[in-house]
Amino acid sequence: MSDTIKISIRNLNVSAGKNQILKNIDIDIPKNKITVILGPSGCGKTTLLKCLNRLTDLYPELKVTGQIMIDNNNILDAKEDIYMLRQQMGLLSQRPYPLPMTIYNNIAYALKLRGIKNRRETHKLVMHYLQQANLWDEIRTRLREPASRLSIGQQQRLCLARGLAVNPEIILADEPTSALDPISSQFIEETFVRLKNDYTIVLVTHVLRQAKRI
Repeated sequence: MSDTIKISIRNLNVSAGKNQILKNIDIDIPKNKITVILGPSGCGKTTLLKCLNRLTDLYPELKVTGQIMIDNNNILDAKEDIYMLRQQMGLLSQRPYPLPMTIYNNIAYALKLRGIKNRRETHKLVMHYLQQANLWDEIRTRLREPASRLSIGQQQRLCLARGLAVNPEIILADEPTSALDPISSQFIEETFVRLKNDYTIVLVTHVLRQAKRI
């Protein structure tokens, strides 16, 4: 696999009984760029994204065959460590799902998963990831408030910051601005453009204008 390719998908098929959801998919996803998966609702975009972090495993009715190579490992191999695989990937869903705790602890929890417990280092990294997600300036005085008090757009950026705090190599974004207002959507798009130098980003959308913008 080329050094410029992060994910290589070959002959990927997904079906549920007689319903073929994905058929013979071949894609090379470049490293440190934004790849947009564009198409109408129901065409299998989200299913493809779920294959990349093996969330398809949660649906026993789905049959998945083919190869998904990430760094020369076929992640569909039954021997693959699913926990480690999902740590490689930050996931941003259509609607934000902040943890039921403070803004600060949403990020600190992700850092704890990495084994980071030092208070000073945690505080420094919380600030770093909130800055990466273009959120720090808005909430720097509100870190001890419940995350649920943030606006929907701010919650989505908080979830992005939490995903980045796990230290992934890949960001999977499933229509991440569909529930947001235009200004919040712009914040997310600008953040993706800035992050692409350090992360491989796979973005699912049905909005052609958004795909062109980023």
